Amino acid sequence: MRKVWVVGGVAAGAGVGFVTLLVVGVYVVAGNLANGVGQGSVGLAKGAVPAAYKTLVQRWGNLCPALNPALLAAQLYQESGWDPDIVSPADARGIAQFIPSTWATHGIDGNGDGKRNIWDPNDAIPSAASYDCELAKYVKDVPGDTTNNMLAAYNAGAYRVIKSGGVPAISETQNYVKIIRTLEKSFAKPVTRVDPSKQAAAAIYYAQKKLGTPYLWGGNGTADQGGRFDCSGLTKAAYESVGVTLPRVANDQYNAGPHPKRDELLPGDLVFFSDDLTDSRAIRHVGIYVGGGYMIDAPRTGAVIRFDPIDTPDYFGATRVTEDGAKALPTTV
Repeated sequence: MRKVWVVGGVAAGAGVGFVTLLVVGVYVVAGNLANGVGQGSVGLAKGAVPAAYKTLVQRWGNLCPALNPALLAAQLYQESGWDPDIVSPADARGIAQFIPSTWATHGIDGNGDGKRNIWDPNDAIPSAASYDCELAKYVKDVPGDTTNNMLAAYNAGAYRVIKSGGVPAISETQNYVKIIRTLEKSFAKPVTRVDPSKQAAAAIYYAQKKLGTPYLWGGNGTADQGGRFDCSGLTKAAYESVGVTLPRVANDQYNAGPHPKRDELLPGDLVFFSDDLTDSRAIRHVGIYVGGGYMIDAPRTGAVIRFDPIDTPDYFGATRVTEDGAKALPTTV
């Protein structure tokens, strides 16, 4: 089923092109782009960026000190869900969701083929990074965090940020900054151990009560479905029981928080499986980790909710769900 992305931010005050801009401050040694990653930059979480775009995101995510690859990745995910052909109701186009009039001014020829193609990720991704960095220059002398101010400038306009001496006291703008700073964390490779989830035990308890329930494709556990679930329906319901609303599909649930390593897993982490270990958009299965190398999952038609081992060749990775991480995800309908 094709998903329609409902983007949360509207940058009418900024008079700019694409609908959501995600930037976080990381000081990068300019020009040091060995293997596309600047020294000191934020790394990308495993498989978070589709392989087709990873090199572009790594390289252009280090274009200026106010940007990093994980934040650029979060921007593109928020904008389009990595769909290079999407068109929004506001006529924002392509993977970076530029409006044509803004593209005419800020689009660049990222791949050097002599054309500026709004539909080509090889142009659109570099253009998104370039535009981010232009905004950073506008507010570089404003007190406070440079990237927060840049995000605020995108949402409310640079004049308001300058006049306010930082992020203006506008609820929409303040919420916008918080959401996108949070979402960036799910695309960044953690550099320290990830904090435990506060809701993990209760989410596991919910899933345990469903052991033995027959699988149902598309199942959300509703009465009309006989209380049955599919894999992502189960994990969504488990966390919804503790007040955390996850997206419906597994590959979006992967972006609901940071990503612990295999040897750092804790009960309550979501664990994911895919036939393509380079691309989180290809994730096809999810379960909830319970410890000892096992998860509770709804595996397939004809099976029941049960304990299964996680150490299989298609193990992709894990997510430690956070309330803010879940709230930051785009809404899909």
